[in-house]
Amino acid sequence: MELITNIINGIDDFMWGWMMIILLLGTHIFLSVRTKFIQRKTLKAIKLSVSKDPDTDGDISPFQSLATALASTIGTGNIIGVGTAIALGGPGAVLWCWLTGVFGIATKYAESLIAVKYRVRTKDGRMLGGAMYALERGLGMKWLGILFAIFAVVASFGIGSGVQVNAISEIMNSTFNSAGALTFNLFGHDISVVSAIVGLVIAAITAVVIFGGIKSISRVCELLVPAMAILYVLGCIIVLAANYAYLGSAISLIVTEAFSLKSVGGGFLGSAIMLAARNGVARGLFSNESGLGSAPIVASAAQTRNPVRQALISSTGTFWDTVVVCLMTGLVLVSSMLKYPAFFEGAQSGRLTYIAFSQIPYVGTPILVIGIVAFAYSTVLGWSYYGERCIEYLFGTKGMVPYRLIFILVLLVAPIIPLDLVWSISDISNGLMAIPNIIAVLLLSKVVVKETNYYLYGNRLDERDKSVIPTTDK
Repeated sequence: MELITNIINGIDDFMWGWMMIILLLGTHIFLSVRTKFIQRKTLKAIKLSVSKDPDTDGDISPFQSLATALASTIGTGNIIGVGTAIALGGPGAVLWCWLTGVFGIATKYAESLIAVKYRVRTKDGRMLGGAMYALERGLGMKWLGILFAIFAVVASFGIGSGVQVNAISEIMNSTFNSAGALTFNLFGHDISVVSAIVGLVIAAITAVVIFGGIKSISRVCELLVPAMAILYVLGCIIVLAANYAYLGSAISLIVTEAFSLKSVGGGFLGSAIMLAARNGVARGLFSNESGLGSAPIVASAAQTRNPVRQALISSTGTFWDTVVVCLMTGLVLVSSMLKYPAFFEGAQSGRLTYIAFSQIPYVGTPILVIGIVAFAYSTVLGWSYYGERCIEYLFGTKGMVPYRLIFILVLLVAPIIPLDLVWSISDISNGLMAIPNIIAVLLLSKVVVKETNYYLYGNRLDERDKSVIPTTDK
């Protein structure tokens, strides 16, 4: 097992080296410039996200689409992921994570635009879209679309299920089985009773929802996402208010550590920057998924007049997820570490946020537990849809039921897998999935610019897209 772990960690280190960081941040910056810094339209996009667009093509409302996308992005990456980034890359990783979100808004906009632009209709009237259809219809590169779909299916078992249910197991064990007494032996291994129960319960309630399809998933996410986000943000505000005297020092430390040239562990000069950037960007992508190509899959199912309207709405997902929530989590952790250094000494990455929220008397731990469970579960629902749509692209509707059964099986066993290994596998699958999606948005950037100039800067956002949506033969 140790050999396998070392190999996977080695692949992860290579995947998330300077090349991936440059590719992602470079794409974010390039598309920001090409779209005339679409980030300036965030307020308009937020207003559009809560407005209805009836009598248009699509399966779900724009807000349901955004809620489902947010369900898959506002998750453990915002809580445990930020803690992991700080533990591995230092406080400076928070700034790199935040910058990834700020510039990533443009990439989320672009990838969602082409997903809606090149979506197709099934014979029973459902809408399908995503990077695989953009690659096939927009660029004639079906082979690359197939690769994207394969990587996305693999990612759905990592970022979409394994990491999430493992995170739920971790927080539940910390709360109800901290001494590790509740265990049973299975094939020579001690298994936590709490972990086993988590797997069974999550698998059961997920099965009920995902077998109801996108409308069932979107209805649950529409109710769950706003409630869980408000609860968690309120918890962060309470901790930040308690740490008010340390906020200035926390911000200063985050900025200076992000560009520190000191060597780490005897390494080369500037390795601190590499650690901060690598872990910050990796956790930023994991959190907001800009450039990953996941959220555009559900954006394609939205009722919208034209691709630009839904692309604007989808781009707010990155704003809320990373620019707001991840930043708040980072400030909570760093300010708490400055205020109570002894509490955090030697703590594992998954425990950092738990320790910070324990500052809130009586309700701090329940807020965090409920937040992680709700965030992680909603992510499971969103990613089950992403994986299912990619399976449908690869094998047609006949592959959907087997995929759902395997997805549920992963939920059962994931709580007993080591967390660090799950994170590494997720990082690798994220990187592999991002590459074909980035190729699509870069090669179709002219289409993005043309559509943006026509609908947005030409003041035609209320105009319908008159292009014919083709019907797929699958």
